[in-house]
Amino acid sequence: MELELARMIIHGIPHAAILIERPHRVTAANAAALELLGQNVVGSHFYTALRQPSVIEAVDNSLKDGEPREAHYVVRGQGSDHNYLIYVRGIGEKAADGVLLTFEDLSPLASAGEMRRQFVANLSHELRTPLTAMVGFIETLRGPAKDDAKARDRFLGIMEREAGRMTKLVDDLLSLSRVEENERRRPKEPVDLVALVRSVAQNLSPMAERADVELRLHLPNDERIVPADADQLRQVLSNLIENAIKYGGNAKPVDIRLDGPAIHPLLQTEGIVLSVQDYGEGIEGHHIPRLTERFYRVDSHRSREVGGTGLGLAIVKHIVSRHRGRFRITSEVGKGSIFKVILPSA
Repeated sequence: MELELARMIIHGIPHAAILIERPHRVTAANAAALELLGQNVVGSHFYTALRQPSVIEAVDNSLKDGEPREAHYVVRGQGSDHNYLIYVRGIGEKAADGVLLTFEDLSPLASAGEMRRQFVANLSHELRTPLTAMVGFIETLRGPAKDDAKARDRFLGIMEREAGRMTKLVDDLLSLSRVEENERRRPKEPVDLVALVRSVAQNLSPMAERADVELRLHLPNDERIVPADADQLRQVLSNLIENAIKYGGNAKPVDIRLDGPAIHPLLQTEGIVLSVQDYGEGIEGHHIPRLTERFYRVDSHRSREVGGTGLGLAIVKHIVSRHRGRFRITSEVGKGSIFKVILPSA
């Protein structure tokens, strides 16, 4: 009776699952198990189907005493291994008539752990560089440069820049954390993108003037309303325009456009396209898919020189995701880059 019930419900189990009955044959498997173990697994001896000693031992023992057991099962892949936790459950009493095996894929947990380790390693590296420099300058100011006013002023200036970098890094990490925390809550406040772009451009005009960069606005005369979080969209605009000023090259313009509303294929609804275009060196194609990764930089040395933290585009991606929009980057080496944010309109 229990075996018949197991044969009926196995196809409703979301994980890969197989049923093994005496004499040690696989008698049922759901679709996920067929994909994992092969289409011919039903009818085969479970030694042949599973092959791994720890799993075979667990099944053998559960068939003898009916006790539940667990075992690890590893599938070797070309790119990476997949690790499964197998739950072995005997069907019947003392000596089981069969066992039900369910496979839980642990690979996402392992991947998340690896991401956390990489994040900590990257963050430690980002903080260690300015901290090491500051400790070295402090030791010099207390020793050889104690009475050297010229050296003291130069070292204090460098220390101020390094402290500013660390402050910016901490601020970006806090921003990223807040955005991720609220990413599932879609903002609904009506925001006029035209007014927002003008405001951000005005705030960044001193920075543009210092770099001899002209901010050219291509905006409609009337409002363009989107449901949004105004502060977060301001951060998106600031990050994109600052990047264009820093990396677009001196004495070259930056074009900021608003297009739409119009039906956009990426949204499958009406949307407004905000684009920030620079005319700098451009970005090689193999870098573009990784630009929104945390701490990823095309040119680490140059990024640090201009005060970049490697988190700006990651913040942009998460904010745009929260607004149910799309973020796209196109670039051509020697001609510049275009950063597009596509947002659903009101």
